[in-house]
Amino acid sequence: MKLPRRRFLHLATGAFAVPAVSRIAWAETYPSRPVRLIVGFPPGLAADIVARVVAQSLSERLGQNFIVENRPGASTNIATDVVVKAPADGYTLLFVTVPNAINATLYGDLHFNFIRDIAPVAGVDRSSFVMVVNPAFPAKTVPEFIAYAKANPGKIDMASNGIGTVTHLAGALFQSMSDVELVHVPYSGNFFTDLLSGKVQVVFSPLGGTIGYIKSNAVRALAVTGPTRSAILPNIPAMGEFIPGYESNLWDGIGAPKGTPVQIIDKLNNELRAVLADPKVKGRFADLGAVPMPMTVAEFGHHVANETARWGKVIGAAGIKLQ
Repeated sequence: MKLPRRRFLHLATGAFAVPAVSRIAWAETYPSRPVRLIVGFPPGLAADIVARVVAQSLSERLGQNFIVENRPGASTNIATDVVVKAPADGYTLLFVTVPNAINATLYGDLHFNFIRDIAPVAGVDRSSFVMVVNPAFPAKTVPEFIAYAKANPGKIDMASNGIGTVTHLAGALFQSMSDVELVHVPYSGNFFTDLLSGKVQVVFSPLGGTIGYIKSNAVRALAVTGPTRSAILPNIPAMGEFIPGYESNLWDGIGAPKGTPVQIIDKLNNELRAVLADPKVKGRFADLGAVPMPMTVAEFGHHVANETARWGKVIGAAGIKLQ
């Protein structure tokens, strides 16, 4: 039986409308059960603390538990793989961090493509590193450090949390842009004991975990690595004051499995931006040396793509490879 054209178009339009209406209704009732937020670090680290602040605030706003689930290992790749394989329904989210952008270049055998397989949801926060030296080190400013390093190539030891980590790459970028040669000393644990004893001379350390050492004069801060000075350490210059264009930040955000309904992603983005505007959340972030990083979905997607490309160039230029 042939249907009149008008009748056919009416039925076809209805067929497409039903799924759209269903998705909208789904987003309106989301979340109807607990949501997992997968974090690629152990409990107690800065990223974990930030994730728990955000999860608690989302739980209060949306009336369902947002549960932080720690899946450390392989520089956040284990956590990412869990989310990539999860249903795209908004109930499994990834706490996105800088290593996600770095790993796209650093690891050649990943079973996922981060840009392709994780949908951006929202930015959360950003913070800087701080370049610190042992107090006995002769240089008291970045220009003095650069001059000393050029006069003593290969004689300054720079500690990091390991090959290809954010602390390593922040130092690698500094070396490239200042044309100095430092000896990289990777650590599997805390490097501060050796910095305090003078066994290593310089580190690029996350600001939040270094403030106490700076304020107690256990180390000397030469510069923060963000685009501007930090409100927490206003007397410490930004690296860009000496090396124009230098910038190395830690940042966090939220991602979801590809295919997650856009209505759910938009809802989460709106809620997260409201969370980041809360003075209490801003205060908790400030205690960690961080500031909110509210972004639209598109802005966060561009941010992740740009960071992936930028750190890929640093890794390539420095010839950094996992051993």
